Amino acid sequence: MAGYLSADPERDLGVLFSLLIGTSLAAGGAAVLNQWLEREADAKMVRTKDRAIPAGRIAPMHALIYGLGLSILGCFLLYKGANLLAGTLTAATIASYVLLYTPLKRLTTWNTLIGAIPGALPPLIGWAAAEGQITTLGWILFAILFLWQMPHFFAIAWTHRKDYAQGGFVMLSNADSTGHKVAVQSFAFCLALIVSTLLPVLLGYATWIYGTIAIAAGIYMLRPAIAFLKAEERDAAARKLFFASIFYLPALLFPLVLDLWLL
Repeated sequence: MAGYLSADPERDLGVLFSLLIGTSLAAGGAAVLNQWLEREADAKMVRTKDRAIPAGRIAPMHALIYGLGLSILGCFLLYKGANLLAGTLTAATIASYVLLYTPLKRLTTWNTLIGAIPGALPPLIGWAAAEGQITTLGWILFAILFLWQMPHFFAIAWTHRKDYAQGGFVMLSNADSTGHKVAVQSFAFCLALIVSTLLPVLLGYATWIYGTIAIAAGIYMLRPAIAFLKAEERDAAARKLFFASIFYLPALLFPLVLDLWLL
C-alpha cells in the first residue's frame, strides 16, 4: 500500500482492489508454500510445531495445492487488475522467497540478507501497479524495507536461536554465542536505515516535516539497537528491538505518504 499511495496515481479503485486482494493472496500463498517446505523443521521447533501442517490439521499435499493456488491467483489478479510489471514482480517475490530464501536458511547465514530482497519487493509491486514503472522514490522505499528487515529479523533470530538450531537452520545467531556480531550488524543496519529514510527529503520528494518525524523514529529504533549492542545479557534487549521495529515501520511510512500527498 505504501508503494501505491506514494506513487501519486489517479487512485483507480479497481487497481487498488486488485492490489489489496492480489498481494494478500500472494503473501498467503508464499507463506503456505514456505510452511510446506519447512514442515519437518517446524515440527521440531517450539514456536512452529503447532502450525497446521506439523500439527496434522492439514495434509501436506493439500497445503501444497492450496499454496500454489493462492500464489497463481494473486499473480493473475495483479496482472489483469493492474499491469504486467506488477504481476511479474509479485511472481518474483513468491519465487525468491520460496525457492531462494527458504532453502538458503539451511545452508548459509547470508539467508537473512538475501531473504530481505523478497521482503522489500511489495512496495515496488504497489508502485508498479500505480504507474506501470518504478522510479527513484520506489527504489528508496525498497531500500527502507530492505534495511528495516535486518535488525527486525536479527532480533527474532537471537531470541529464538535455540529453536532455529533445533530446526536445523543456519542463522548468524547460532554461530555467534555471545551475540556480539548480531548486535553489531543490527546497529549498523539501523544507522543505514536512518540515512535511507532521509533520502526522500534530500532528493526533494518530501518535506522536512516528514524528515523530522523520520529522525525521531530513527532515534526510537536506534536506542534499543544500542542497548542490544551494549547488553551483557541480550535476550531482553533483543525483544525490545523487535517490538520497536514493529512500531517503527508504520510510524515512518504513514507520515511519508501523508507528506507526499500534501506536498
